[in-house]
Amino acid sequence: MKLSVIIVSYNVKYYLGQCLEALTKAIDNLDAEIFVIDNHSNDDSMEYLQERFSHVNFIRCNHNYGFACANNIAIRQSDSSYVLLLNPDTIVGEKTITDCLQFMDEHSQTGALGVRMLNTDGTDAKESRRGLPSPLTAFYKMSGLCARYPYSHRFGKYYMSYLPWDSPAQIDVVSGAFCMLSRSALDKVGLLDEDYFMYGEDIDLSYRLLKGGYQNWYFPSKILHYKGESTQKSSFKYVHVFYEAMLIFFSKHYAHMSLILSLPIKLAIYFKASLSLVSMLMDKARKSMGFSGYHLVQSKYVFIGREDAIDVCRKLARAKGLDAQFVVGDETSLPDGHLGFLQQSTKTFVVYDVDAYRFDTIFDIFSRRPMSNVYIGTFNLHSKTIITGEEVLR
Repeated sequence: MKLSVIIVSYNVKYYLGQCLEALTKAIDNLDAEIFVIDNHSNDDSMEYLQERFSHVNFIRCNHNYGFACANNIAIRQSDSSYVLLLNPDTIVGEKTITDCLQFMDEHSQTGALGVRMLNTDGTDAKESRRGLPSPLTAFYKMSGLCARYPYSHRFGKYYMSYLPWDSPAQIDVVSGAFCMLSRSALDKVGLLDEDYFMYGEDIDLSYRLLKGGYQNWYFPSKILHYKGESTQKSSFKYVHVFYEAMLIFFSKHYAHMSLILSLPIKLAIYFKASLSLVSMLMDKARKSMGFSGYHLVQSKYVFIGREDAIDVCRKLARAKGLDAQFVVGDETSLPDGHLGFLQQSTKTFVVYDVDAYRFDTIFDIFSRRPMSNVYIGTFNLHSKTIITGEEVLR
């Protein structure tokens, strides 16, 4: 077996369904298999997906074991030259997997490979390339120097923003949202550290790969990442898990530092966590008293696709009360998609019929000229589902 793709899922059945649709196209004609490890979801994910994707190996966990442990369960069941860890809230392009495998084959010293992740507005996600969060790098990030001087090799190291987006480059940390791994490297450095429940395990593994003599690479193949659809980043549990992961990483890899240096770093982590919790409490208090600070504005929707898909979208839009525009077109008749006619500042979701446009084409259109307040949406005629980064309509 050439490749095993492993997806850990928790209560994201529609996003996971879309992820599997795209992935199935991307591994067509490849010697590859897919594992989905469900971390005890309560949204009927498995019942919804197993019938549609009979070629996928579904594993149901009786408990939520966290990201690292669930991935390890599937890695141990697989026997392939490469392993791809993939988030369920991602969409891969049709050529992504093939191109990444070719790069790995041609660069035998590669331990892990990441890709060019896009935000839902078509801009590049900073998390696509990261440096190791050494004490100094972490300080520059938390103090705001990284944001102030993003292209500095010293202050901007956390996101390595000085690297070009359109060519491969060696990086320190590969994001767990899309992380292609060499099996031989995993055999040498070990699997994901299960001390991490969620967050930090990708940093830890990337660091161990570097220390094991391997290289970590960024490769400019585009995917979409909804960035945390499977987690509630406004929850107290998120704050606890995220900052606990930072402490685990620091204690594991920088325990040799003197108390004079280590104590301020630990205090800074606790301080940032406390600030996040206080901010959440204040926000919840404001909302409970009716002071939300904003009023909801109806978003606009632009649907682009074949006539049969557009007909279904019209009915869905009418049933949901959407402010919608409909354009019949495909890659041949409307190759530039919405760029050819849309000039709008109001919040707009451009929903592409995925049978009329390849995912690679959709990503290229959005990334070619990101527009303010314009976001990616998709429509699948088979499932009759509209998916954006904010909601699922069906």
